[in-house]
Amino acid sequence: MKLVPFEMERWQSTWENTVDFNLSESGVQPIPLRELLGDEAATERFLDHPLAYSQGNGTPELRAKIAAMYRDASPGHVLVTNGSSEANLLAMWHLVERGDEVVVMLPNYMENWGLAQMFGGNVTPLRLQESRSWQFDPDELSSLVTPKTKAIAICNPNNPTGAVMGDAQRKAVLDAARDRGAWLLSDEVYIGAEREGPRTESVWGEHERTLIVNGLSKAYALPGLRIGWVVGPPEAVATLWAHHDYTTLAPTYLSDRLAQIALAPKRREEILARTRSILQRNYGILADWIRNHGSLFSHIPPTAGAICFLRYALRINSTELAWRLLKEKSTLIVPGDHFGMDGFIRIGMGDAQAYLTKGLERIDALIREIRTEKGKS
Repeated sequence: MKLVPFEMERWQSTWENTVDFNLSESGVQPIPLRELLGDEAATERFLDHPLAYSQGNGTPELRAKIAAMYRDASPGHVLVTNGSSEANLLAMWHLVERGDEVVVMLPNYMENWGLAQMFGGNVTPLRLQESRSWQFDPDELSSLVTPKTKAIAICNPNNPTGAVMGDAQRKAVLDAARDRGAWLLSDEVYIGAEREGPRTESVWGEHERTLIVNGLSKAYALPGLRIGWVVGPPEAVATLWAHHDYTTLAPTYLSDRLAQIALAPKRREEILARTRSILQRNYGILADWIRNHGSLFSHIPPTAGAICFLRYALRINSTELAWRLLKEKSTLIVPGDHFGMDGFIRIGMGDAQAYLTKGLERIDALIREIRTEKGKS
């Protein structure tokens, strides 16, 4: 197997803990453990948990809470993983064999793009179009899916654009998967992180060959728990569990128990309300900042996620721009190159207001310097 470099993850994991301002993150401020536990009595009870192995596929209690979020699902439809990234790995490992075709929505979190190629698949991009408010052309999808298409991989709500798939696009994806008997792999990790509009509807229950990937890192603001999951047909989930035996074996005992707390219905809605509040507040700050730059930036307002995908009008490559921002201003963003789209940057807006504002000021400082340099050239 030839490794396909995962540029964005290498970029973030190398630098995110060394900079003054990390504006590369796509989730909101993580919830403190004390806040999640709720009170001193609950905290004391939690401290008595043993540091033991947990059940490999997730405890029945946690899988039941996850299954309850999906129509007609049972614990047997659920595999708990170490983050949604492991869920994607297991799904692609199971689905893709050499020579298979995989249609992947782009731009996207590039894990599935790389994994499909590493397992010998041929990747066909399904491109979101800025002119369509980051929707794809439904007619184009029908031309991309062939008898050799093994899977269609989507991300909804989308990373990096924050767009939610429209009704016509949703119908096109489901029709294409059904017509060709292809699997539908739906990354739904930003469901619940809608800044505006209703909660995004999962595609679960619309096509029998569907695998849903989700987790607690983004909408739930609990990335440190490393809890993700796959929801799918029980026989497929059983096979994924066998693959899981060769990767991480089991979620951690404490993370499983904390996830049970987070996904209790009342607490779950409280957490998602917190996320929505942060996004509504902080997008206002970022939108004002964008407007203050006139024609320098343009963007389609994100519907979901703590991210904003900006086109910029500077004569500089996006990786060079991000690298200079890192080295000269100790501030981290994601260059559009990491999504195959130079001329764009992704800015995270999920942290504290003051933190976001100061990080944006660092970007301002670099922009002034670049404009001065270009004026002299």
